[in-house]
Amino acid sequence: MKSQQEQLHFSQVHIDAARNATDDFNAFHDPYKWQAIHDNPFGSTIALGFQLEALIEFRIKQFREEHHETPLLARHQLHFSNFQISFADVVQPNENFEVTIKPTTNNIDTKAQLSNRISIRKGRRLVIMGYQRESQVPLVCPETDFSTIGNLSAISDRSNIMDNHYFLKRKFMNTSNGKNFLVGSLVDQHIYFDELENRVEFPGMFPTALLSCALLEKVKQEGHDFYRKPMVYTQHAISIDRRHLTTLRSNDCLHMLVQGPETVPPEKGLGKLDIPQTAYNCFGLIHDNQILYRARVQMALLEDVIATSKAA
Repeated sequence: MKSQQEQLHFSQVHIDAARNATDDFNAFHDPYKWQAIHDNPFGSTIALGFQLEALIEFRIKQFREEHHETPLLARHQLHFSNFQISFADVVQPNENFEVTIKPTTNNIDTKAQLSNRISIRKGRRLVIMGYQRESQVPLVCPETDFSTIGNLSAISDRSNIMDNHYFLKRKFMNTSNGKNFLVGSLVDQHIYFDELENRVEFPGMFPTALLSCALLEKVKQEGHDFYRKPMVYTQHAISIDRRHLTTLRSNDCLHMLVQGPETVPPEKGLGKLDIPQTAYNCFGLIHDNQILYRARVQMALLEDVIATSKAA
């Protein structure tokens, strides 16, 4: 069985479509502001992490269909799509890259999971590596429950709630933004949206990608300097409940809760990131506080990442 490989590239228009669709105002993606970032080593804008993950999500969907694995999801109640992603590099405009999905490991009998190794490379350089797993239960923050949190719609947007334990950011689903996010991620929007065929299927990474806006608004409110102390993603762990995803429609409210920051000590060992990191737990709630997605996002200061790269 062969891996899926195809040379791809983003233009700045693709990056603009993705960042505009998700209200991601990170200067790394802005063609007018990336040069203002202190000691920015990239020499241009860079693609969004969630933009790359949306492309991976779509390729997994294709892979499942082509290998007749899609019926297994319903048959074995594998309701959760889980992504474990580590970021090793960035993708810049007009830079060729390829997505690789390795053959499925079927652990349904032992772990109730399907699993695939995934990666993105540009030439020989690794950009993303990790896993995608289908499971019966969420693999990220599985014990978290917000069923008794109350009416979040009555609380002001950008509020700190539950004794300042969570930051609340509110968004509304929009099919136009969903389509633009897909186009920006090199995904055919027709697969998910078609008004003449009454098809509305938000990809899981679209509402999940909105957490980047929530994170940015949280740290902006806390006075973080995006230019002097820029941060980059190092890891994403995401669980998406596809049962709730199928109920999403345009104008549905998405309440995002962000918990953190939590200091993550440097990791030791082969393939580990030996620098301080910051972690946030993020949740997307819909329809009576049902959890659509759970995510643990880790970031590091760009200056620490650069220093580690130079020392390697």
